Amino acid sequence: MNNTTRRSPPIKKDEFKEKMLDLRRVTRVVAGGKRFRFRATLVIGDEKGRVGIGIAKGIDVAQAVAKAKAGAKKTLFMVPLKDGRTLPHEVYAKYSAARVLIKPAPQGHGVRAGGAVRVVLALAGIKDATSKCLGRTPNKLTNALATVAALKKLRMKSRNAL
Repeated sequence: MNNTTRRSPPIKKDEFKEKMLDLRRVTRVVAGGKRFRFRATLVIGDEKGRVGIGIAKGIDVAQAVAKAKAGAKKTLFMVPLKDGRTLPHEVYAKYSAARVLIKPAPQGHGVRAGGAVRVVLALAGIKDATSKCLGRTPNKLTNALATVAALKKLRMKSRNAL
């Protein structure tokens, strides 16, 4: 018997933090009765400016979450951060019935946002901001997608434009 030990490959630590935004049981009615599936909405981000949202369905919760995570990685985008903490300017966006207004805030202010907007901003790495959901919908998915639409509208002021 030789003395060499088997080594497993090093486990790659995932660089993204994830947060389950919503998990719902959805139903499809067929001739034999009802078929249940799960829909997972997952937000991932590295807290350094990259964030993405994934929505997926699966037969069980674990499958739905795994598919949503893969989908979120495909939708990752960069959020321009001013001083690495806040937004460069105020931004407004609408997605379906959800409307979101996000404003920059001075250092130390913290993230003043509720629900889905707070999750998306935190995982994007925004530490100081104020937001308001102006739409009447309580739907977490549409509020999160409206936040993503708002963050995609952000532009950094170029230094040559002075």
